[in-house]
Amino acid sequence: MNITLLGAGAWGTALAIAFAGKHEVTLWSREEDVAVDLRETRENRRFFPGHRLPEPVVVTTDFPAAIAAADWLVIATPIAGLRPTVERLKALGCTAPLLWVCKGFEAGSGKLPHQVVAEVLGPQAVCGALSGPSFAEEVAAGQPTAVSLAANDPAFAREAARQLHTPRLRIYANDDLVGVEVGGAVKNVLAIATGACDGLGLGLNSRAALITRGLAEIARLGVALGGQRETFMGLAGMGDLILTCTGDLSRNRRVGLGLAQGKSLAQILDELGHVAEGVYTAREVDRLARQLGVEMPISAAVAAVLDGRMGAAEAVDRLMARDPKEELA
Repeated sequence: MNITLLGAGAWGTALAIAFAGKHEVTLWSREEDVAVDLRETRENRRFFPGHRLPEPVVVTTDFPAAIAAADWLVIATPIAGLRPTVERLKALGCTAPLLWVCKGFEAGSGKLPHQVVAEVLGPQAVCGALSGPSFAEEVAAGQPTAVSLAANDPAFAREAARQLHTPRLRIYANDDLVGVEVGGAVKNVLAIATGACDGLGLGLNSRAALITRGLAEIARLGVALGGQRETFMGLAGMGDLILTCTGDLSRNRRVGLGLAQGKSLAQILDELGHVAEGVYTAREVDRLARQLGVEMPISAAVAAVLDGRMGAAEAVDRLMARDPKEELA
């Protein structure tokens, strides 16, 4: 099977490595210098150093050529790049089944990835999301990983999961596209909160409480948007949340750690050198929660800290001072 990965950042490169042993793989790069480096050294020294790209993987900057022979397409751009990429596919008349690994709500519109795709390609497009507890570095290194693949067509989800499954990347089919996407988006916001909590030295009790109450926030928003509550107990919910909140490879966690140290957001992002989706998602989640009347105090606090309306320590004090509610914890 021919698989084309659109986007040669960390995730595009990692998945190219993971799929290369089983499929014919093409990796499309927007940046000519990255493509040249990958072809000449078989390493993505700009975005993903230290991982060798297998020789059979074709690297190109020619978008039409990259998609021409593809049986399946996987978009591996940040959420901001999803709509422009899908619009290019539409302009070229491409109808290949489409997956994406970007997580978040589109800035400005507040739309989930599948809503963006449906808006551009129409509701008939066969498409889905690959999401779950997975750091690109560990996928590329062949560390055992399990993720969910949710699609708008259950039969396609099952077939895609079967085809993309590798000995080191276990993929479970899921029919709750909304739930899988909400879990993948909001966990980045909560990872910023957990990083700040750890950076302030508030202890393991605080971290456990924050992650647990954060999971409740994810589920509340997900159900309000049409997701299934049980999804948030699985890989794309609890699993991804735990990994991103506690793993030191998490960019969003590192944003929170930096905020706790008193660094400016601009300084933190400059030091990261990569996109931290939770920074942009936090504002959309806060706006959407208010619009829907969904209580998400942790996410609201993260948005306030990122916008400079309060400091990390003040946000903690305000969260702890809230009146207890008569609800299951």
